[in-house]
Amino acid sequence: MPWKYSGRIIRVGKAWVDNNGTQYPAVWSNYSADEKAAIGLTWEDEVAAHDNRFYWGRDADGELIPRSLTDINEVDEDGEPRLDIDGNQIVTKGLKTVAIETVKIQAASLLAPYDWQVIKATEVESYSVPSSVTTYRAAVRTASNNIETSITNASNLAAFIALYDTPVDSDGKQTGNAPINDWPDAI
Repeated sequence: MPWKYSGRIIRVGKAWVDNNGTQYPAVWSNYSADEKAAIGLTWEDEVAAHDNRFYWGRDADGELIPRSLTDINEVDEDGEPRLDIDGNQIVTKGLKTVAIETVKIQAASLLAPYDWQVIKATEVESYSVPSSVTTYRAAVRTASNNIETSITNASNLAAFIALYDTPVDSDGKQTGNAPINDWPDAI
C-alpha cells in the first residue's frame, strides 16, 4: 500500500501538508527512513488480493470475510424473515448450492450433444446408441455425482477451496484436473 500520514494517503512525487500546516515538497520521498518516521509517515504493505469466489472482501482490520458455505435465510434487524414480493423467504445461496448448480449445468451441457442419439434409439427400433456414447454419458453422470458429493462433504471453507486446486507435480506441472472440474475427456 502507500505511505500514510494520519490515515491519509500521501502520494510519492506530490507535495503535501501535515496537520500542523507544515508543507512538505514533492521530493519528500527522498527523506531518510528516520526523517519520514519523525514527521509521522508510515508505510503500509499491500494487502494480498483475495479470491472473490470464496471471500466477500476484507473487513476494517484487513481480515478476509468468507462467503457462507450454506444457504442463509435472510432476516431483518428484528430477526423476522425478509420476504420477496411474492411473500417467500429470501435466501442467499451458499457456496455449496452455487457450486452444485454449476456442476449440474456443466453435466447437462456435456450430455446435450448426444441426447439426440438417445432419443432416436427410443423412437427407431433399428437404431442403437454407440457404446462410446453410452460409456461417455455414464462417465459424465458418475463424474457429476462424485463432484457433487465432494462439494457436499467439504466440511469447511478450506476443504471447499481445495476442490478448486489443480494437482501438480514437484516441478509445478499439472498432473490432473481440479476435483471440481474432473470431467471425462470428450469423445
